[in-house]
Amino acid sequence: MYLKMLICAPLLLAACASSPEHKQSEKRSSMTEGGSEASRDSLRPAFHFTPKSHWMNDPNGLVFYKGEYHLFYQYNPNDIVWGPMHWGHAVSQDLVHWKHLPIALYPDALGTIFSGSAVIDWHNTAGFGPEAMVAIFSHDKDKAQQQSLAYSRDQGRNWKKYEGNPVLKTPQGSPDFRDPKVFWYGDEKGHWVMALAVKDRIHFYHSADLKNWIKASEFGLAYGSHGGVWETPDLFELAIEGTSKRKWVLSVGINNGAPAGGSGNQYFIGDFDGKTFKPLYPRDTIVWADYGADFYAAQSWNDLRDGRRIWIGWMNNWNYADKIPSSGWRGAFSLPRVLSLRQSKHKIQLVQKPVSELAVLQKNHRSIRDVSVDEANAFLRELRARGFELSATVKVDDLKNAFSVVIHTGEHETCTVSYSAKKQELSVDRSASGITGFSPDFGVVHTAPLVAENGRIHLRVFFDHTSMEVFANDGKVVFTERLFPKNENVKIRASFSDAPVSIESLDWYDLSAL
Repeated sequence: MYLKMLICAPLLLAACASSPEHKQSEKRSSMTEGGSEASRDSLRPAFHFTPKSHWMNDPNGLVFYKGEYHLFYQYNPNDIVWGPMHWGHAVSQDLVHWKHLPIALYPDALGTIFSGSAVIDWHNTAGFGPEAMVAIFSHDKDKAQQQSLAYSRDQGRNWKKYEGNPVLKTPQGSPDFRDPKVFWYGDEKGHWVMALAVKDRIHFYHSADLKNWIKASEFGLAYGSHGGVWETPDLFELAIEGTSKRKWVLSVGINNGAPAGGSGNQYFIGDFDGKTFKPLYPRDTIVWADYGADFYAAQSWNDLRDGRRIWIGWMNNWNYADKIPSSGWRGAFSLPRVLSLRQSKHKIQLVQKPVSELAVLQKNHRSIRDVSVDEANAFLRELRARGFELSATVKVDDLKNAFSVVIHTGEHETCTVSYSAKKQELSVDRSASGITGFSPDFGVVHTAPLVAENGRIHLRVFFDHTSMEVFANDGKVVFTERLFPKNENVKIRASFSDAPVSIESLDWYDLSAL
């Protein structure tokens, strides 16, 4: 949750704060679900989640319950810039098609509603009722935050705030004290864990009942990047692919100093015993979850029943978040991604792959094998759509090899994904991609280290109207980028630059509509 003081209308904030706990009918939004209203909005992605209207930032309260993926989010229902925060709400049965629900949490006398998480209280530890859905969030007032609870007994449709709020007050001298990620640790005799962002540290708390919290430890002194304040922590355990071993991942949003500039997500791999996180690598190790400019505040779903760990991030950057082109709404989330750990020679690395459920969008599949660049371009020349998936495996067995995939966003507009075998580097250049002048931080080149595997680079690119996500070498390196073509009706196509490489496989899918 980004703390930023803006001038807001006092009467409007007061009206939001006095909104009663109430019931509203569920509304299905054609703008998220591919109806005619969405088709008229050239700035709105087709298969990424966006708010029905107004401003959205951090994903909050991700929890799965009774067949529904719940997605809450930071929401200003009054404007297309950051303002008095509420929790917006949507649900999905497949992570692809989303249904908008009424606002879940409104500001009150304790303040506006900043970021947090949600759990299912399976053992009724808090006494709110069997299997109550409980939201743990930061109340913000006068630039200070404290942690509070709300609960729902009807699958998140109606919410009541706990009368004993706040359950964790602000320590003296800690204005940045927010974004609780809460989960159950251990078996039935376990306890609740809270990871909380405090300045440029993560504090860990534990509780038996979600109401009374005891501080257990801190992490962050001299570890990782400290270019800005730490925010939106997440903590979860993952298996190392192909082994029986498991490690913990601590993800932290940092609001300056990311590799593409501005905000980004770093992560740490280590061990966690329910109270203390012990990192696996030295203090100066800095690892990023995404090398693009537009992946922040990543959060994962609690209580998934299929063994997967899935997360999403906010597709924006605080360097220009309130300046990107919009049409009555502003904010989008990344594709949901399945997480795992992969062991290489010298390190364990986080791997991200788009969820398999996205296959429902794939239409008009075309593929070729073992071709030259010229043959690949002849194949791609007639393939174009507002949204598509492009998957390519390119042979780069010579250190002199270099190649580019060019995404044509208009007649003279391109976004280029390039690989240099000599530099062992993947880059994304969106400087000529369309509308870029709204910020000097937008139209720049972003890079990431990437080593070819068996003399090959594999790229999987998802393009969706105004966003692009690149997954390289099976998700080892990821770029998330917003793009804004000038031509409202352009159909995007791809091609390869003139390069002395061969293409082992090339697949294309139309993903234009839900």
